[in-house]
Amino acid sequence: MLRKFLGVILLYAFLMPAVALSQVPSVGTTSAAPAKAVYSAPKEVIDKIRDEGINRSQVMQTLSYLTDVIGQRLTASPSLLHANEWTRDTMSKWGLQNAHLEAWGPFGRGWVLKSFAAQVSEPYAIPLIAYPKAWAPGTNGVINADVVYLDAKDDAALEKYKGQLKGKIVLMSDLRSLKADFTGIGKRNTEEELTKMAAAPDPATLPRPNFGGGPDAQARRAAGVFAAKRLVFVLNEGAAMMVDNSRGGFGGTVFVQQATVAQDPPSNPPDPNAKRLTPYMKEAESKILPQMVVATEHYNRMIRMIQQGVKLKMMVNVDAQYVDGDGMVNNTVAEIPGTDPKLKDQIVMLGGHMDSWHGGTGATDNGAGVAVAMEAARIIQASGLKPRRTIRVALWSGEEEGLLGSRAYVKQHFGEMKGAPGFGPPDPNAPKPELIKGAEYEKLSAYFNLDNGTGKVRGVYMQGNGAVRPYFETWLTPFADMDAKTLTMSNTGGTDHLSFDAIGLPGFQFIQDEIEYDTLTHHSNQDVYDRIQADDMKQAATIMAAFVYQTAMMDEMMPRKAAR
Repeated sequence: MLRKFLGVILLYAFLMPAVALSQVPSVGTTSAAPAKAVYSAPKEVIDKIRDEGINRSQVMQTLSYLTDVIGQRLTASPSLLHANEWTRDTMSKWGLQNAHLEAWGPFGRGWVLKSFAAQVSEPYAIPLIAYPKAWAPGTNGVINADVVYLDAKDDAALEKYKGQLKGKIVLMSDLRSLKADFTGIGKRNTEEELTKMAAAPDPATLPRPNFGGGPDAQARRAAGVFAAKRLVFVLNEGAAMMVDNSRGGFGGTVFVQQATVAQDPPSNPPDPNAKRLTPYMKEAESKILPQMVVATEHYNRMIRMIQQGVKLKMMVNVDAQYVDGDGMVNNTVAEIPGTDPKLKDQIVMLGGHMDSWHGGTGATDNGAGVAVAMEAARIIQASGLKPRRTIRVALWSGEEEGLLGSRAYVKQHFGEMKGAPGFGPPDPNAPKPELIKGAEYEKLSAYFNLDNGTGKVRGVYMQGNGAVRPYFETWLTPFADMDAKTLTMSNTGGTDHLSFDAIGLPGFQFIQDEIEYDTLTHHSNQDVYDRIQADDMKQAATIMAAFVYQTAMMDEMMPRKAAR
């Protein structure tokens, strides 16, 4: 999940179209609150779902193969394609139909790490816990070079390093202070926190964020401009490699994502026609140095040694390979066909994103969501239930780079918002965005997403759609003993339900316990199978199955956000 890196910006960008859409007249009866009593599956059906989900679960076996065997699933990598094909074939074996891959793109090039080693070589050997950044080039063999700490906070200080970086390994980050952890890194939502979430107001009543003004925004922009200057300077000076401190974690945890491209900062105000290079663009390769991230304890030590006057050398070997082709990437899709002649063409969707970062094996982000969604479909299929509407599982790719797979799928199947505002403050003079409906826009009842790690489901983010409350309250009631009972009007950002919500379709993310998500596993080398909580996974899959099945069974479609 990309909520740390892009969460706030993406939430703003996706909410803006949704706010604009709230001015569009309601579509038929799908926007109205239910006139009848809320559908609730018979107790024997819920018991059957619970029994299958808890007592005959396959969720951990699914997750183990996806993470332990297939491993990391960087977007456009061969391992992601392996995961696409394996999940397709697995759901087919379970009896789901129309299991297939749907291509989207072009995205860009893939990247594969063939081998890697790093250590301080002088004054003596110090093995390092480190990981290369994705889409950074290799070192073309072993390099054994002097280490320089780039301690420059302004243009004048940066200029002092001119002529000193050629062929050097450059430490780009500062020391990061570490303190003893007296509270523990794992946590669950408290009753107080859940109560506060339940009392949150409709997000449409809150003032819109302003990312463009104020001294804090100006300071952030100035810092961003200088950071871009430093990157270009280091590239132009001919450094051999750039090294960063892990942005968080301790005890050898390394948070690592994609390489940084050395390019001029965006203009102010931003030019909408300016092309920004991403590291997976082929034309960006000449502007990317080999890059890696080092665990904080090891990185800090190197800086302190340099500050004590020690001359360090580092030996690094990065064997990384780009994968060029047509640039297309796949989502995996499979269905349980509907059985009601009048409703079978309508759709209920569930899913999570299958792409991951490369430091770990993408277990909590988001192998967990993929395994839970697959398991929820398996539970319905294995229980012999016959949904009236078609249930469609979608396992997304490109989520970490901006919800790309789900956005492409939504555009192809359901529609898009033409003229939606981009990042930054809204332009009051801009024309209103226009919703262009796709072939299946009127057929989707709801989409349910899971992408907040391994924690159990505690409820649902309603995304400002109060009309769904009676449904979700009814469907959570049988699972109160599993600690799932909270509904909040709040939006939550940074994952694939936003692609649906952005064009006015009901898209929901479940509330989950944090466990160790932000503190340990999110985009780190600790994002592995052993950090998964098996009982939480079984609970989440069981509840997702019950929600999806009941959405597929009720007479009416899930209500959409009312016009405001």
